Amino acid sequence: MLCCSSILSLHVMFLFYVILLCEGKTQLPKNLTIKAVFVFGDSIVDQGNNNNITTIVKCNFPPYGKDFVDGKPTGRFTNAKTPADLIVDELGIKELMPAYLDPNLQAEDLKTGVSFASGACGYDPLTAISAQVIPLSTQLNYFREYVGKLKGLVGEKEASYILNNSLHFVVAGSNDIANTYYTIGFRQKQYDIDSYTDMMVDEAADFIQDLYKMGARKIGVFGIPPVGCLPFQRTLSGGIARLCVEEYNQAAQLANTKLSAAINGTLTKKLPQSKLVFIDIYDPMLDLIVNPDKYGFEVVDKGCCGTGSIEVVILCNRYMSSTCEDDTKYLFWDSYHPSERGYRILVDQMVKKYINSFT
Repeated sequence: MLCCSSILSLHVMFLFYVILLCEGKTQLPKNLTIKAVFVFGDSIVDQGNNNNITTIVKCNFPPYGKDFVDGKPTGRFTNAKTPADLIVDELGIKELMPAYLDPNLQAEDLKTGVSFASGACGYDPLTAISAQVIPLSTQLNYFREYVGKLKGLVGEKEASYILNNSLHFVVAGSNDIANTYYTIGFRQKQYDIDSYTDMMVDEAADFIQDLYKMGARKIGVFGIPPVGCLPFQRTLSGGIARLCVEEYNQAAQLANTKLSAAINGTLTKKLPQSKLVFIDIYDPMLDLIVNPDKYGFEVVDKGCCGTGSIEVVILCNRYMSSTCEDDTKYLFWDSYHPSERGYRILVDQMVKKYINSFT
């Protein structure tokens, strides 16, 4: 029989273990407090907002969510967790990030952050309009509505403290270049790629300034990945060998160079007491593609869903598309979006590299 001191020791050990779990995996700098995380942008961080609007850009059906809790499709554009989920878990805030438009959203979730993102959105307003999804301007309106709800829940002073001590991430631009400019070609008569990326960066700058006006101070802006290496783009424009489309990758790099310069220069000077961070995704993502063996991937030019060459959203479904045997060996889940394992590697690198930049 256990004596009282032994039982007490077990209780203390259990409590210590729970505390460690709640603290998250990343040790924050002593002078950095993160109360919540908010995300805006496209399908990379859409937690299910598109479920609640009229659009074909949805994924709230199998096999999406195959490796999520209970194998449930939630509207996340991958097999399990998105970067938004992984970031809040890594920082010890909560396990999953909910969608703002989720009808089951709990008041408690408002205190620790939500996603306003919408799959197929972009900086270019036409990108969201053409896909019938939620543009950044409307995401901003939802954020304004959210702030009102938060003030009603915790009071104006506490709401201001939460907003000032939260991370706000913006993930957009891929759909502008890959879809609106190149694949569909909506903007090619109006702009060459140089002027189009100028327009994208102007829209991004306006959005960042609007977030700042609403209380955001720590804002991380994701760069655009090598969109020419997405399986879908390889199939469509990469020739018989399905090579990466260099023109698309160069456009992404051009936009990234301009966006980084705007964030580190003009915007930082214009927005006092802000911490604006450009987050490079291009190079880390390209390294996964060029050096798959280093990360344990076997397939990086196709997705796990169906043939992996073209299937995305409605084309990736349980009636028309089987899935690969082991999605942990695939960088991509469908022809556009990384698998959770791919996201985990990128998020782990991102948090380690950039967390100190928000101090």
